[in-house]
Amino acid sequence: MIIAIDGPAASGKSTVARALAQRLNLTFLDTGAMYRAVTLRVLLAGVDSDDGEACTRIAEAMDISFDENGYVLLDGKPGEPEVRGSEVTAAVSTVAAHAGVRAAIVPKQQSIAAAGGAVAEGRDTTTVVFPEADHKFFLIASPLERGRRRAQERGEPERAGEYAAEIERRDELDRTREHSPLRQASDASLVDTDGCTPEQVCERLLAHILGGA
Repeated sequence: MIIAIDGPAASGKSTVARALAQRLNLTFLDTGAMYRAVTLRVLLAGVDSDDGEACTRIAEAMDISFDENGYVLLDGKPGEPEVRGSEVTAAVSTVAAHAGVRAAIVPKQQSIAAAGGAVAEGRDTTTVVFPEADHKFFLIASPLERGRRRAQERGEPERAGEYAAEIERRDELDRTREHSPLRQASDASLVDTDGCTPEQVCERLLAHILGGA
């Protein structure tokens, strides 16, 4: 079984997808972490994130996998928490927008899921990576709510407004990129997570998957 979950930054995708994967005994596939891994390697190499050819060469040469807990590995070595750093966050939308980078990473994502099913989350999992997924969801939340969540996650609740502005900037980049833009698939169920706990959202998706929705 493949379950694909898309949505903008801080809409709750990762937390819900991880919990869902545990409940269904499936692999948790954080597709965004793979682009973050490429971006981290691009930054460490001193490559300009706007240089599509150079970014593509790095993506093609990398071995990106996940440990037993679903955390990303770069050439077999832990990529957390470095892939979540502010510099990576600021550059990942640019790196991920390159067609060559996406062409290098998508087959890796499909290969991981093919090994035994997965709950995959990202920004194009329902439209590009797994268009024939068994279940598709598109999670949303208001920018203010997403900014609050991200600030809470980082232990900086007073910066909720700053995080909301950063999230809206990423939303715009992801929605307007030429290749694999962020959009809701026509057959994906829309789930508004405003005011909901991750547990509540997980239960809602489970009900849909198991036929109780």
